[in-house]
Amino acid sequence: MTSKRLGGVIAAVPTPVTENGEPDTARFLRHAEWALDNGCHALNVLGTTGEANSFSPRQRMALMEAAASAIDRARLMVGTGTPDLETTIALTRRAHDLGFAAALVLPPYYYKGVSDDGLFAWFERLVAATSGNTIPIYLYNFPQMTGLTFSPVLARRLKEAFPDRIAGAKDSSGDLDYASELARIDSFDVFPSNEAALSRAEAEGYAGCISATASVTAPLAAKLWAEPTNDDALEAASSARTAISAQPLIPAVKYLTARLHDDTGFALPLLPHMPLTDAQKAALDEIPL
Repeated sequence: MTSKRLGGVIAAVPTPVTENGEPDTARFLRHAEWALDNGCHALNVLGTTGEANSFSPRQRMALMEAAASAIDRARLMVGTGTPDLETTIALTRRAHDLGFAAALVLPPYYYKGVSDDGLFAWFERLVAATSGNTIPIYLYNFPQMTGLTFSPVLARRLKEAFPDRIAGAKDSSGDLDYASELARIDSFDVFPSNEAALSRAEAEGYAGCISATASVTAPLAAKLWAEPTNDDALEAASSARTAISAQPLIPAVKYLTARLHDDTGFALPLLPHMPLTDAQKAALDEIPL
């Protein structure tokens, strides 16, 4: 386990792509550095916003290698979860070898209705297969996408069974009561996906947030983290997130990233996501960032 735990504002950064769908590492690194220079404490690479599950393992490893070669690896979390265990193991081992601070792992999300025992056994196999690696694992709870939820009982069971490997969770369910229940597990760091949760971080025991919109609202989110009782900071961060989330989220974040860098090359999404309409772009252009 790394000695320094991740915390604070973590941006789930988008992955710019070329016209033929390959990761555009130059643009990726440009925006990653911007996010870290503008208030983010760390980055989540190849999460949902990073369109990880639209890339092949080869493409994912290429982006991981580019990130690790140019960015402080102590500030990098990377998504390594896939539906199959072999690929998840390979990506998690590679993340360790490259020096990433943490791996964010989805449950095996094709099969729905699987038991907690089945999910425990899957993660038990992952931990065993990476036993020579010390990279911390964060559970990625996103039931709207996966159809699966890490029950608090399962999360606690995994933490107690593998205290040196299971570090916490990213919760993208939007249910802060659930996130708060997870945060009551000893030494289990919980990151809700909404910047507004930062105003409750101390009271609820959150370690910070991991947010798609923080990729472009980093200064607002950082201010809220530093001043959680600042109502103006909460309103600014919440309003920006609400406006961005009103549009297709990944194309919206990519469009705003392109606007931020004055470079339309950042805006191209991967299929099945489509470019935004003119009306959607106009709505986003009203957001003061």
